Amino acid sequence: MKHSLRYYWLAAEKISCLRSPFLLAVRLYWGWQFVQTGWGKMHHIAKITGFFTSLNIPFPAFNAYFVSGLEFFGGLLLIVGFASRFTGLLLAFNMLVAYWTADHEALVSIFSDPGKFYVADPYTFLFASLLVLILGAGLFSVDALVAKRLEVQV
Repeated sequence: MKHSLRYYWLAAEKISCLRSPFLLAVRLYWGWQFVQTGWGKMHHIAKITGFFTSLNIPFPAFNAYFVSGLEFFGGLLLIVGFASRFTGLLLAFNMLVAYWTADHEALVSIFSDPGKFYVADPYTFLFASLLVLILGAGLFSVDALVAKRLEVQV
Protein backbone atom coordinates (compact mmCIF):
# COMPACT_ATOMS: atom_id res chain seq x y z
CA MET A 1 0.00 0.00 0.00
CA LYS A 2 2.78 2.43 0.91
CA HIS A 3 4.46 1.69 -2.42
CA SER A 4 1.23 2.40 -4.34
CA LEU A 5 0.72 5.70 -2.52
CA ARG A 6 4.25 6.76 -3.39
CA TYR A 7 3.53 6.16 -7.10
CA TYR A 8 0.24 7.99 -6.81
CA TRP A 9 1.89 11.09 -5.32
CA LEU A 10 4.69 10.95 -7.86
CA ALA A 11 2.15 10.79 -10.71
CA ALA A 12 0.11 13.60 -9.14
CA GLU A 13 3.23 15.77 -8.96
CA LYS A 14 4.02 15.14 -12.63
CA ILE A 15 0.43 15.82 -13.72
CA SER A 16 0.35 19.10 -11.77
CA CYS A 17 3.04 20.36 -14.16
CA LEU A 18 0.23 20.59 -16.73
CA ARG A 19 -1.65 23.23 -14.71
CA SER A 20 -0.04 26.28 -16.33
CA PRO A 21 -0.20 24.99 -19.92
CA PHE A 22 -3.85 24.05 -19.32
CA LEU A 23 -4.64 27.51 -17.92
CA LEU A 24 -2.86 29.09 -20.88
CA ALA A 25 -5.01 27.06 -23.28
CA VAL A 26 -8.19 28.03 -21.39
CA ARG A 27 -7.20 31.69 -21.34
CA LEU A 28 -6.25 31.78 -25.03
CA TYR A 29 -9.33 29.95 -26.27
CA TRP A 30 -11.97 31.52 -24.04
CA GLY A 31 -10.28 34.92 -24.06
CA TRP A 32 -10.57 34.87 -27.85
CA GLN A 33 -14.22 33.79 -27.59
CA PHE A 34 -14.93 36.73 -25.26
CA VAL A 35 -13.08 39.11 -27.64
CA GLN A 36 -15.21 37.90 -30.55
CA THR A 37 -18.52 38.19 -28.67
CA GLY A 38 -17.57 41.65 -27.37
CA TRP A 39 -16.50 42.76 -30.86
CA GLY A 40 -19.76 41.47 -32.32
CA LYS A 41 -21.78 43.32 -29.71
CA MET A 42 -19.79 46.54 -30.29
CA HIS A 43 -20.60 46.44 -33.99
CA HIS A 44 -24.31 45.75 -33.46
CA ILE A 45 -24.90 47.96 -30.44
CA ALA A 46 -28.43 49.00 -31.51
CA LYS A 47 -29.46 45.34 -31.82
CA ILE A 48 -27.91 44.52 -28.43
CA THR A 49 -29.63 47.54 -26.86
CA GLY A 50 -32.95 46.33 -28.27
CA PHE A 51 -32.32 42.82 -26.95
CA PHE A 52 -31.44 44.19 -23.50
CA THR A 53 -34.61 46.31 -23.62
CA SER A 54 -36.67 43.19 -24.38
CA LEU A 55 -35.10 41.51 -21.31
CA ASN A 56 -36.07 44.51 -19.13
CA ILE A 57 -32.42 45.18 -18.29
CA PRO A 58 -32.18 48.67 -16.75
CA PHE A 59 -30.30 51.29 -18.77
CA PRO A 60 -30.15 49.01 -21.81
CA ALA A 61 -27.94 51.30 -23.94
CA PHE A 62 -25.42 51.84 -21.14
CA ASN A 63 -25.37 48.12 -20.34
CA ALA A 64 -24.99 47.18 -24.00
CA TYR A 65 -21.85 49.33 -24.22
CA PHE A 66 -20.62 48.13 -20.83
CA VAL A 67 -21.08 44.42 -21.57
CA SER A 68 -19.57 44.65 -25.04
CA GLY A 69 -16.54 46.48 -23.63
CA LEU A 70 -16.24 44.08 -20.70
CA GLU A 71 -16.30 41.05 -22.97
CA PHE A 72 -13.91 42.55 -25.54
CA PHE A 73 -11.33 44.01 -23.16
CA GLY A 74 -11.83 41.26 -20.58
CA GLY A 75 -11.08 38.73 -23.30
CA LEU A 76 -7.87 40.58 -24.19
CA LEU A 77 -6.86 40.63 -20.52
CA LEU A 78 -7.51 36.89 -20.27
CA ILE A 79 -5.39 36.22 -23.36
CA VAL A 80 -2.33 38.01 -21.94
CA GLY A 81 -3.08 36.91 -18.39
CA PHE A 82 -3.19 40.33 -16.75
CA ALA A 83 -5.42 41.02 -13.73
CA SER A 84 -6.77 37.55 -14.44
CA ARG A 85 -8.59 36.83 -11.21
CA PHE A 86 -10.33 40.21 -11.20
CA THR A 87 -11.18 39.78 -14.89
CA GLY A 88 -12.45 36.26 -14.19
CA LEU A 89 -14.66 37.65 -11.42
CA LEU A 90 -16.15 40.34 -13.67
CA LEU A 91 -16.71 37.93 -16.56
CA ALA A 92 -18.21 35.27 -14.27
CA PHE A 93 -20.61 37.86 -12.85
CA ASN A 94 -21.45 38.93 -16.40
CA MET A 95 -22.28 35.33 -17.32
CA LEU A 96 -24.42 34.89 -14.20
CA VAL A 97 -26.38 37.99 -15.22
CA ALA A 98 -26.69 36.52 -18.73
CA TYR A 99 -28.11 33.35 -17.21
CA TRP A 100 -30.46 35.33 -14.95
CA THR A 101 -31.81 37.55 -17.72
CA ALA A 102 -31.60 35.56 -20.96
CA ASP A 103 -31.53 31.92 -19.77
CA HIS A 104 -33.38 32.11 -16.45
CA GLU A 105 -35.15 28.79 -17.00
CA ALA A 106 -31.77 27.07 -17.52
CA LEU A 107 -30.36 28.72 -14.40
CA VAL A 108 -33.18 27.64 -12.10
CA SER A 109 -33.08 24.10 -13.47
CA ILE A 110 -29.44 23.58 -12.46
CA PHE A 111 -30.43 20.74 -10.08
CA SER A 112 -33.76 19.58 -11.49
CA ASP A 113 -32.59 19.37 -15.12
CA PRO A 114 -28.80 19.92 -15.27
CA GLY A 115 -28.75 19.27 -19.01
CA LYS A 116 -30.73 22.45 -19.57
CA PHE A 117 -28.17 24.35 -17.48
CA TYR A 118 -25.03 23.17 -19.20
CA VAL A 119 -26.27 23.45 -22.78
CA ALA A 120 -27.17 27.13 -22.31
CA ASP A 121 -24.84 29.59 -24.07
CA PRO A 122 -23.35 31.19 -20.93
CA TYR A 123 -22.25 27.85 -19.40
CA THR A 124 -18.81 27.40 -20.95
CA PHE A 125 -18.03 31.11 -20.67
CA LEU A 126 -19.00 30.97 -16.99
CA PHE A 127 -16.96 27.82 -16.42
CA ALA A 128 -13.84 29.27 -18.07
CA SER A 129 -14.21 32.51 -16.09
CA LEU A 130 -14.52 30.57 -12.83
CA LEU A 131 -11.45 28.46 -13.68
CA VAL A 132 -9.34 31.59 -14.10
CA LEU A 133 -10.90 33.25 -11.06
CA ILE A 134 -10.15 30.27 -8.82
CA LEU A 135 -6.87 28.95 -10.28
CA GLY A 136 -5.34 32.19 -11.54
CA ALA A 137 -3.57 32.71 -14.84
CA GLY A 138 -0.71 30.25 -14.36
CA LEU A 139 2.99 30.73 -15.03
CA PHE A 140 2.61 31.80 -18.67
CA SER A 141 1.02 35.17 -17.99
CA VAL A 142 1.67 38.82 -17.29
CA ASP A 143 0.34 38.17 -13.77
CA ALA A 144 3.20 35.72 -13.18
CA LEU A 145 5.75 38.23 -14.48
CA VAL A 146 4.37 40.94 -12.21
CA ALA A 147 4.31 38.55 -9.24
CA LYS A 148 7.91 37.54 -9.91
CA ARG A 149 8.93 41.20 -10.13
CA LEU A 150 7.13 41.93 -6.82
CA GLU A 151 8.36 38.66 -5.30
CA VAL A 152 4.84 37.43 -4.63
CA GLN A 153 3.65 33.83 -5.06
CA VAL A 154 1.13 33.21 -7.88
